[in-house]
Amino acid sequence: MRDFGVRTEPSTIRFERVLPGPIERVWAYLTEPEKRARWLADGPMDLFPGGRVELQFHNSRLSGRDEPIPERWRNHDRDTMRGRVVACEPPRLLTYTWGEEQGEPSEVTFELTEQGDEVRLTLTHRRLGDGSLMLCVASGWHAHLEVLAAELAGQARPRFWPLHELREQEYAARLRAT
Repeated sequence: MRDFGVRTEPSTIRFERVLPGPIERVWAYLTEPEKRARWLADGPMDLFPGGRVELQFHNSRLSGRDEPIPERWRNHDRDTMRGRVVACEPPRLLTYTWGEEQGEPSEVTFELTEQGDEVRLTLTHRRLGDGSLMLCVASGWHAHLEVLAAELAGQARPRFWPLHELREQEYAARLRAT
């Protein structure tokens, strides 16, 4: 999957994917911890404005088997991200803050639109500050979305870290050009 995210503003990146439906199934993979853990992160999410979000990452297990962690990411394989739900309109819209424990949080929005038997997922990550954060977020979301697409299609989930490393190289070139 080489549909790259697009920088829509200096601190905003947007991804679009068409995924196997139905929409309620894709929504479940965004909101239910045990399903979300298969492509992004485990953890509780209160599905109402003001509700808490706690994403507990374990990226080395996303492929369904333990895999080696690159040295520079060893301290980040088991990160926890905390935020608050900003908007929740099942099964079409979910927005939450990202990284509240680190000061000024960014914001992630998932929009789902039915397209026959498929679902268009638009993911927008806003308020991303500097270039190094944009690079990390762009390559991370791209890799996570590839894992989600494989999971929803019933295919083997790719190994996250090699995929992330590849996407990071590609985004480094792409983001420099914008």
